[in-house]
Amino acid sequence: MIGCLTEGNSIRATVRMTGISKTTISKLLADLGAACAAYHDRYVRNLRVRRLQADEIWQFVGAKAKNVSVEKKQKGWGDVWTWVGIDADTKLVISYLVGGRDAGWAMDFMNDCASRIIGRVQVTTDGHRGYLEAIEGAFGMDCDYAMLQKIYGAPAENHTRYSPAKCIGADMKIVSGNPDPKHVSTSYVERQNLTMRMHMRRFTRLTNAFSKKIENHAHSVALHYMFYNFCRVHSSLRVTPAMEAGISDHVWSLEELCTLMPKPVVKTSTIERDMLRKALGESA
Repeated sequence: MIGCLTEGNSIRATVRMTGISKTTISKLLADLGAACAAYHDRYVRNLRVRRLQADEIWQFVGAKAKNVSVEKKQKGWGDVWTWVGIDADTKLVISYLVGGRDAGWAMDFMNDCASRIIGRVQVTTDGHRGYLEAIEGAFGMDCDYAMLQKIYGAPAENHTRYSPAKCIGADMKIVSGNPDPKHVSTSYVERQNLTMRMHMRRFTRLTNAFSKKIENHAHSVALHYMFYNFCRVHSSLRVTPAMEAGISDHVWSLEELCTLMPKPVVKTSTIERDMLRKALGESA
């Protein structure tokens, strides 16, 4: 089941492939997603990062924001953004956050990134204004920060509704410190966003596989990044990002990933019932 979910299959597709009920798969996703988030929060720390790239990726839960009623919005429906911070050298996803896109969320995200990094770091983001105050508040003067704003040209004559705009250039702006212009880039984190859309069916565009509950969306993101950091061998590194960063010494298997879940507690009534059945069977 975990192999299906981490390789881009939806829950219903996993049901058809494995024959296991949808309720069981959903509960496994929730339990394992929470365990993965807890493990990441505890062990992905004290990192020596030279170049940090940050970006946000958009998706929606239930429906797009313009189509959501007030009642559904209170349940978490609408646009949701996933903030991602990646080490450009080790390709390790240092921090992620599922939420909105305003300055408050940017501050929470950057504070979490700063709490996991040791030493001075060069930071590159896109032109989102929420980063300006967030990075200053999180890192202070202990970082070299540059903002990279991409410039897109006018749509071509044969432009259709879903045709991507053509990037014709990029505007680099040094915000603080002395960042190295050669390493001012968001290419790695943007490529990671593609990996995210490929490995999570919930992020596939123009389908009905989007999340219907914000909790399941967050659990799926946590499972993906645990799999990406510890289980998936990076094609250019030949090891996992966690091994490259020095926080793991081997490639994790899916079986090892499942051991993060807490062991189920057997109820006393179940134990007593089993003992009674065993006693009746022996006496017969």
